Amino acid sequence: MTTETFEFQVEARQLLQLMIHSVYSNKDVFLRELVSNASDALDKLRLAALRDDTLDADVSDLHVEIDIDKDARTLTVRDNGIGMSYDEVGQLIGTIANSGTAKFLQELREAQETGGAEGLIGQFGVGFYAAFMVADEVTLVTRRAGESQGTRWTSRGEGTYTLERVDDAPQGTAVTLHLKPADPENQLHDYTATWKIREIVKRYSDFITWPIRLVPAAGEGDAAPEPETLNSMKALWARPRDEVSDDEYHELYKHISHDWREPLETIRLQAEGTFEYQALLFVPSHAPHDLFRQDFRRGVQLYVKRVFIMDDCEALLPPYLRFVKGVVDAQDLSLNVSREILQQDRHIRMIQRRLTKKVLSTVKDLMAKDQDRYTTFWREFGAVLKEGLVTDSENRDALLAVSSFATTHGDDEPTTLKSYVERMQDGQEDIYYITGDSRQSIENSPHMEAFRAKGIEVLLLTDPVDEVWVDTVGEYEGKRLRSVAKGEIDLDAEGGEKTDGEREKQNEEYAELLGWMKEQLEEDIKEVRLSSRLTVSPACIVADAHDLTPALENMYRAMGQEVPRTKRILELNPGHVLVKGLNQAYKEREDRTQLAETAELLYGLAVLAEGGQPKEPARFVKLVADRLEHTL
Repeated sequence: MTTETFEFQVEARQLLQLMIHSVYSNKDVFLRELVSNASDALDKLRLAALRDDTLDADVSDLHVEIDIDKDARTLTVRDNGIGMSYDEVGQLIGTIANSGTAKFLQELREAQETGGAEGLIGQFGVGFYAAFMVADEVTLVTRRAGESQGTRWTSRGEGTYTLERVDDAPQGTAVTLHLKPADPENQLHDYTATWKIREIVKRYSDFITWPIRLVPAAGEGDAAPEPETLNSMKALWARPRDEVSDDEYHELYKHISHDWREPLETIRLQAEGTFEYQALLFVPSHAPHDLFRQDFRRGVQLYVKRVFIMDDCEALLPPYLRFVKGVVDAQDLSLNVSREILQQDRHIRMIQRRLTKKVLSTVKDLMAKDQDRYTTFWREFGAVLKEGLVTDSENRDALLAVSSFATTHGDDEPTTLKSYVERMQDGQEDIYYITGDSRQSIENSPHMEAFRAKGIEVLLLTDPVDEVWVDTVGEYEGKRLRSVAKGEIDLDAEGGEKTDGEREKQNEEYAELLGWMKEQLEEDIKEVRLSSRLTVSPACIVADAHDLTPALENMYRAMGQEVPRTKRILELNPGHVLVKGLNQAYKEREDRTQLAETAELLYGLAVLAEGGQPKEPARFVKLVADRLEHTL
């Protein structure tokens, strides 16, 4: 057969070098990765055989086998699962088909400095490469179930690999590691010792439902004459709670999620009656790097009567809980169920409702009993959980109850809406908020000046979804959610409300200037009015109460939706010396060209203050430079 040589993808070469130079202190994880891959291949074959009676595949004794050869210093992990075709080997092993690879490599290098590198392995679907931590050369022989010809893949991890078609490959996949020379001073990493293999499998893979058999190394006196099964093969979700340790739960989570850090929370649920199912869910301790990508693989594993049906079953949890991992084992579904059928199945919808409520109640318990862990949860997943405030009206109250937000109150600790309402000032009727890109930018916004002066608390919302959910929710416990940057705000910055007479007198004093400025700036704004929200800045830009914010307009445009440009409102601070001077100059009929430039400058300053950019930056800079020149 012809042997072809290929070069690794650039990212794959970089990753191989990191593995070869042992970035992980615990090298035992290589075996966990290979056994996990083998288990997945067995799951896929059993499911394929159930759905295709014509598949020419042997499913009579599905298992994982570990074979040791001390003399040759090789370790082989073999399965008789689904296998791979020639093309699949090139696609799955020769390259890293994952857009997050660059981020993985960056995080991996950073983790080396902090000692956290081990926690990243597997997270980006690159566990196979862990074999090069302990091997000088890796050979993979595989044949896809139903095909007659197999494939051999070989590499020393030095930038190239070879592919060869073979005729005598058994069904499944065998990965043979040509181990690095033994270290006489470190027997703990002797992967030709049966005791070491037993220890690793028991620690990391005991729960796997397929038998993991060890073929003893020749010449070992304590080795059994026949292959021994190393794992218990007991489904953790089916065992009594008091018989399962936290470590066992954590290893199952790592196997399912490819996240080798411990989960933040473990959730068990068992439903009995007309429709029976068991669920074992995990809340991760950190958000995956691709959580907000459209191609993020969400959902939990679905089993029917202990038979694996599918990974990433999206129908079992709503999109805003896509970070939750775990297993659901239903007793009354068909083994031949498809993703399309699941979307319409009433039992699946019932499971989704129950699981959703259970996850939210677990978060609520965290909030009440373990503030540190709740804080971790909200920091990692708060932004995605708030998507449910828009999409899930049934659970909106429960979601609001477990949500917290940055605020101008006290220290930097976030607050709940319930706590905000309890602190509201006498006579305050609304819950005030402001949205923006960062806390620093919105805290310094001119829209905040009067609220800061009067000591009125404002929620500081910086996640993109905040622009949407506040309008969808609208109110909390009868209190309206109100943006400090939209509509008219009836506040007096100097303490106490102005009387109607005082307002009317002030409006009359500025009426001509406001009308004239509206004419000068009519291409950009629809109204010029006096402001009660400014105490320091001369002007600010606000939207009408029901207008879209600029950030929301940009979000819709990014999604391909055409949104007409909305003219907004320019508010002037009647107490600012610049505004007073402009009004006086207008009344005294001074040079209208210069006054028009001043109006344009005021508008440009207001745009800059909210993080925007003047329509013609070069002209704006020239106007500022000219004014500065005249002051010298």
